[in-house]
Amino acid sequence: MAETKKKVLIVEDEKPMARALELKLSNAGFETCVAGNGEEGLAALKKQKCDVILLDLIMPKVDGFSVLRQLQKDENPTPVIVLSNLGQEDDQKRSLKLGAKGFFIKSNMGIAEIVDEVKSFLKKK
Repeated sequence: MAETKKKVLIVEDEKPMARALELKLSNAGFETCVAGNGEEGLAALKKQKCDVILLDLIMPKVDGFSVLRQLQKDENPTPVIVLSNLGQEDDQKRSLKLGAKGFFIKSNMGIAEIVDEVKSFLKKK
């Protein structure tokens, strides 16, 4: 029996970044789903189970902090890795306090590094 692919939900409003993540993760053997904002991300989670969420913080409609709060409220166990250009320590602490399992600054990491982090994270899970 073939191993089922791990599913990654990418919640990112910057289309080039979302597309690059989607391509790299797909090439690495993951199933992906992309949401352009927090509202779409929360709706996607109601329809399907994901193994991990890559979440941007600054987005239109519903921001990443609000998504984290909603996931906590819903007691959704899906682990979240925050990918943001907000590099402030307060933002990182706030994200982790709201349940994020990791926090990475997009401008400091290449797409391949992000994919490696997702692989590593899912191996530990």
